[in-house]
Amino acid sequence: MSKGKLEKFAMLADYANCVEPSMDEARLGSIPLKGKWHKDFFKNDNPLTVELACGGGEYTVGMAEMYPDRNFIGIDIKGNRIWKGATKAIEKDLTNVGFLRTRIDFIINCFAEGEVDELWITFPDPQPNKNRRRKRLTNKLFLGRYKQVLKPGGKLRLKTDSDFFYEFTREVIKEEGLELSFECDDIYVKYTPENSETKLGKELALKTFYEKMWLEEGKTIKYIEYFLDKLTS
Repeated sequence: MSKGKLEKFAMLADYANCVEPSMDEARLGSIPLKGKWHKDFFKNDNPLTVELACGGGEYTVGMAEMYPDRNFIGIDIKGNRIWKGATKAIEKDLTNVGFLRTRIDFIINCFAEGEVDELWITFPDPQPNKNRRRKRLTNKLFLGRYKQVLKPGGKLRLKTDSDFFYEFTREVIKEEGLELSFECDDIYVKYTPENSETKLGKELALKTFYEKMWLEEGKTIKYIEYFLDKLTS
């Protein structure tokens, strides 16, 4: 591990906007903030949005700037990525954003039932190999966990460059009879969020580091949002 990473990890330990539970704590039990994010972390009752696999936190921070009356948490296991987002939030003096360093597998040990208002997944690893199906963040196993922490009527929102992952997600939605709210297989051609004055348009106009890279390579960006209320165990 480089000295730069060690220094960043040391900084994370002192960041008030970053939570780093131990692996055993997150995997085997419940972290202290479970069910208490509003009361003990944000100290308000504003709606909570969680971004899964947040990377450098571009969406988490961007949405927090856009909606000062909402709370945002970015989750990622990579400390270097978490450091980028947490540092950016501090530089921008944002008090409505936090970061949680843990695996998404443990989400039900980090949030109480119905504690989260909506979930975002931005440019996840599509895990195209058949034997990696269980790792895809929109498979039924993960959806079951998301449903537990989402409020009734809470949305799952996905942005991806992967045709494979987009179609896989659509198949799961169809198989499980889930309610689709909106989908678009090429948002910058068919939806053009940059020219939209709608809430969704402004949200989709935010771009992550990877999204900018994919666009430069000529890839199309897909978006889909849906509800998990009808998901069965």
